[in-house]
Amino acid sequence: MKTIRLLWGIHNHQPVGNFEFVFEEACDRAYAPFLKVLARHPRVKIGLHVTGVLLKWIADHRPKLIDRIGELVDQGQIEMWTGGFYEPILPAIPDRDKIGQIRKLTRYVEALFHQTPKGMWVAERVWEPHLPKAMAEAGVEYAILDGMHFRYAGLDKKDLFGYYVTEEQGVSLKLFPINEALRHGIPFSPVKNTIDYLRRFASEDGTRAAIFADDGEKFGIWPSTFHSVYEEGWLEEMFTAIEEHGDWISSIHFSEYLASESALGRVYLPTASYIEMMEWAQPARTILEYKVAERFLEAHGKMEEFRKFFKGGFWRNFLAKYPESNNMHKKMVRLSDRIERLESEGADPGLLDEARDELWQGQCNCPYWHGVFGGLYLNLLRHATYEHLINGERAADRAEGKKASWIACEKTDFDKDSYPEILVESDLYNLYFKPSEGGALFEWDYKPKSFNLLDTMTRREEAYHSEVATAGGENGKSIHDALGAKEKGLERFLHYDSYRRSALIDHFIRPDARIEDFAACRYEELGDFVTSPYEDGIIEKKGKLSVVLRRHGSVQMGAHRIPLLLEKTVAVKAGQREIGIEYNLRNESAQNVALCFGVEFGVSLLAGDAPDRYYHTPDADFADRILRSTGATPELSSIALTDEWSGIDVRFSFDRKAELWRFPIETVSQSEGGFERAYQSSVIFPHWSVALKPKDVWRVRIVQEVVDLK
Repeated sequence: MKTIRLLWGIHNHQPVGNFEFVFEEACDRAYAPFLKVLARHPRVKIGLHVTGVLLKWIADHRPKLIDRIGELVDQGQIEMWTGGFYEPILPAIPDRDKIGQIRKLTRYVEALFHQTPKGMWVAERVWEPHLPKAMAEAGVEYAILDGMHFRYAGLDKKDLFGYYVTEEQGVSLKLFPINEALRHGIPFSPVKNTIDYLRRFASEDGTRAAIFADDGEKFGIWPSTFHSVYEEGWLEEMFTAIEEHGDWISSIHFSEYLASESALGRVYLPTASYIEMMEWAQPARTILEYKVAERFLEAHGKMEEFRKFFKGGFWRNFLAKYPESNNMHKKMVRLSDRIERLESEGADPGLLDEARDELWQGQCNCPYWHGVFGGLYLNLLRHATYEHLINGERAADRAEGKKASWIACEKTDFDKDSYPEILVESDLYNLYFKPSEGGALFEWDYKPKSFNLLDTMTRREEAYHSEVATAGGENGKSIHDALGAKEKGLERFLHYDSYRRSALIDHFIRPDARIEDFAACRYEELGDFVTSPYEDGIIEKKGKLSVVLRRHGSVQMGAHRIPLLLEKTVAVKAGQREIGIEYNLRNESAQNVALCFGVEFGVSLLAGDAPDRYYHTPDADFADRILRSTGATPELSSIALTDEWSGIDVRFSFDRKAELWRFPIETVSQSEGGFERAYQSSVIFPHWSVALKPKDVWRVRIVQEVVDLK
């Protein structure tokens, strides 16, 4: 009789910083019911990976679910897997953190279930050839990757019913290829289809292994799956069928297969992830070209034949595609390097352990990328990443012996684009400036609350935006296909920015410019300051530091460009909340000029509609004061954005009364539930009419500060 081995793996994860109700719903609708069905089928065995962040939440909030897993481990039905504790993209973090995170989850699994995991789930199956050494050093014996990884290395589908061995610098690791047909069919196609597929590949010697491993959220959380998997009984039927066909389908653990069968050969895999991830990692225009090529191959019946040659992008491209992702990543790497340096200098081990765990939480992969999943556009996930990284910086400050009141400055290529940034750090704030792009302020951390106030997104074209107007979904489709719109008229919000949204951005606009055009980035920019390079200087005095940013630029006036010197000086004092910003505009021409000059600030307080987050000013009453509101108010000398939930007031004052525009930055992105509009930040734009005679100088002073409400 022909027989086959069935290796089944489940990966469960929730991001650091996700809403409590999401954890609860995932447990109630996916994780718990899956285990309940599994327990009724003792001959079915699975490998189970639960990320550290989720496993800890379950241990704290659903201890009976931990007991259920433990019982199934003891009965031999579950083989636990390890991985990075906080589910990092392994190639994106330093080796020391790879090894540390894997060992942390292994120890936690051992403590909970008295089993030492030898297999590992690789986050998002993002693979690079250098990984085996670090994984093996962390105690990993085998890992599970997509079958396409192996096909990119030249293997055929028929070669993927077993495992291979790879190595790095002589250190070996065993690799299992996930069966693509099973991954896409389970749990969407009828059970009979899966059984028929297994029968087709069963062999006389019974050594073949059909390998399924995928997200546990497919079993209850993905759209319509709770109904199909549990209410209609798909999973019950599947496990029953495995047992009923037990004479030729052998459900075993991955480790059991390793113990009984030899490797199919040696393999060296190229950089890869699952197919969809490599599509998403490409620039938007390239994705559209990729889709054209994909449709061409499909139309000519050649996709299956040439799929292994048809490869998309590379995960690290997300760091080039989205500066916001790169910003978090480089902050993370900088903190990791700092902790390593402090450890070599003999700093307090307890404080370094605290800093390191915060760092590792800030390495959770979800906010670093974007696709159907991936939460770069979800501000709560970015906020959680910054919160943990800033927490880590604060612990490192203490380990370094920083005093209660201090300030420091560093000029370095922070974002690794070959241009230096200026990083001002104090006991209260981090202020990161980018002289090469408009002298903008691109990060403003309020350290007592571990809050990056400039954590926003630039509105940019995504490949799927062409589908927004016609989005629709069908039940039962894979989530990669079934995407609809969450609200009507989303196409009205498809605006694209010509510069990165941040703060301290210098604009010269037409006197008759309209707020709606400025908000949609459809206005005419008359100056050449927004994205152009500024000269920079740093003035340090005892307890005070000033960053001077200067540009000899020009402004369009009628048919002529008028030379103009713009200088802005940002002054920060140790222990002082007020940040002083002095602007000087000098007319370098020989004629009188009349200009409209303004400074853009974008502040992100996470919720645009919440009643506990709002604008206020003593100079005016806003009819609509929520942070998602739009309005133009003349003659303002100050404005504040209040966040009662976080307990902070972000205040701006001007020594010249300004006309102030306010509006939200909202993006249109795709998520598990379809296309949606997401609030990112609130822009305030104070601007002034400026009249200058030749060589005259116009000045304004702006003060920004953060005040605690509680």
